[in-house]
Amino acid sequence: MNISVIIPAYNRASVLGRALDSVFAQTRQATEVIVVDDGSVDDTTELVRSRYPRVQYLRQDHRGVSAARNHGMQAARHEWLAFLDSDDEWLPGKLGRQCQVILNKPDIRICHTDETWIRRGRRVNPMKKHAKQGGYIFLHCLPRCVISPSSVLIHRTVLDRVGMFDETLPACEDYDLWLRICAQYPVTYIPEPLITKYGGHADQLSRHFWGMDRFRIHALEKLVNREDLTSNEQEAVLLMLLEKIRIIQQGARKRGNHRLADDCESKAVTYREMLQCTTRDAAKRPGHD
Repeated sequence: MNISVIIPAYNRASVLGRALDSVFAQTRQATEVIVVDDGSVDDTTELVRSRYPRVQYLRQDHRGVSAARNHGMQAARHEWLAFLDSDDEWLPGKLGRQCQVILNKPDIRICHTDETWIRRGRRVNPMKKHAKQGGYIFLHCLPRCVISPSSVLIHRTVLDRVGMFDETLPACEDYDLWLRICAQYPVTYIPEPLITKYGGHADQLSRHFWGMDRFRIHALEKLVNREDLTSNEQEAVLLMLLEKIRIIQQGARKRGNHRLADDCESKAVTYREMLQCTTRDAAKRPGHD
């Protein structure tokens, strides 16, 4: 298996070395390692070029993490792609364990692992709602992102089919991609914590935007008319969409953003009508209880 590792970075020179060291410490080495510098103004360029001569260094104007990952994928030469966020790190056996699982079952196209969370220097236990799963997990993906980009090993053909990261989304771009993938593919899950995710720092995207569900609404809206969803899946999408809209509408009212609140109400009316039609059509199908 030939693997290309893609690491997007924006002003992360202070932690990027830790991520890269974890890649080169793998018991099963990647074939190529790509760092996409998303317009950093810190010492990222010097760090990579002076300490990591084996890394393919790409630089672009600051366009966001989705554009950086997409740039890396377009430059990657190999069929298997692994992502690593610049503030995370892999355990030494991460790639080797995933390769072992995939080689034993060649039909696998996407594989992710469990993880360890570190927040402000302390280990944190994820809540039950964040539990990872494998198989056909589309419904499990609807409430929140349940796959970490840093844990994923994915075959290029999956992205050729469903598309890459949505560059219009400033956040929740991973939630959007996993929904599109899990609507069509089963996911293999390795229940071993093979990555460490670090959080709580000031430059996390979740700290830059209020109302992250705004971006999840955009992702869900892209799914509502998909013909490959079952009636149960479409109903679940609409119910989740209405819940996310309710949350954003409530927040907009608290902030006095009447235009956004009105837009939410208009959307809600449309999706309630769609939900009624979906439920009614499903009830008419033979075998419906």
